[in-house]
Amino acid sequence: MVILGLTGSIGMGKTVAAATFRRLGVPVHDADAAVHALMAPAGAAFAAIAERFPDAVVDGVIDRRQLGDRVFGDEKSLNALEGILHPLVRRSERAFLRHASADRAPIVVLDIPLLLETGGDRRVDAVVVVSAPAFVQRHRVLARPGMSEGKFQDILAKQAPDRVKRRRADFIIESGNGRLESLRTIRKIIAETRTWEGHHWPPLPAAIRRIRPGSQIR
Repeated sequence: MVILGLTGSIGMGKTVAAATFRRLGVPVHDADAAVHALMAPAGAAFAAIAERFPDAVVDGVIDRRQLGDRVFGDEKSLNALEGILHPLVRRSERAFLRHASADRAPIVVLDIPLLLETGGDRRVDAVVVVSAPAFVQRHRVLARPGMSEGKFQDILAKQAPDRVKRRRADFIIESGNGRLESLRTIRKIIAETRTWEGHHWPPLPAAIRRIRPGSQIR
């Protein structure tokens, strides 16, 4: 089973790309969606987050915006939140991979916003980066409710620059060229990687893993 890591900076169109992979029959694990589920009242992370950040619990649910404001710019608090969430997200990811493997899926996608920043590229067979011109990214992000120029710049500062992600990509989806062109690129990615042999599932000892050189489709 080939594992593709899908990533891209804020406003680059990663959500649309992930939806396109799903529409074309490729199972996708959405790390952000996993976090939402974990933080729900019945989620595995709720109790720990409520205990560590009680002011973020409003009417029995975690207010994500309030929690974000609480940890934004506070490295200690952010590290504490990540320490709660990251192991649980990885557990969700592994369960997804087990199920996809049991279903004999030839390709799966791990949708991870900070794939490269957190070293997640070491557990995928190829990195797919969604990219767009800076002016397109800026327009998309600043149109979001509650977004400001300052918040946008702070988010960018925590993400690897787009030019770095493009250099490290095996495939690039140029979302600024329109959805039809993105669809064509994603179809090509699926067609090519379907012929590959995956090397990260089932997990193998690091000493015998083989790294497959990637290619780029632009």
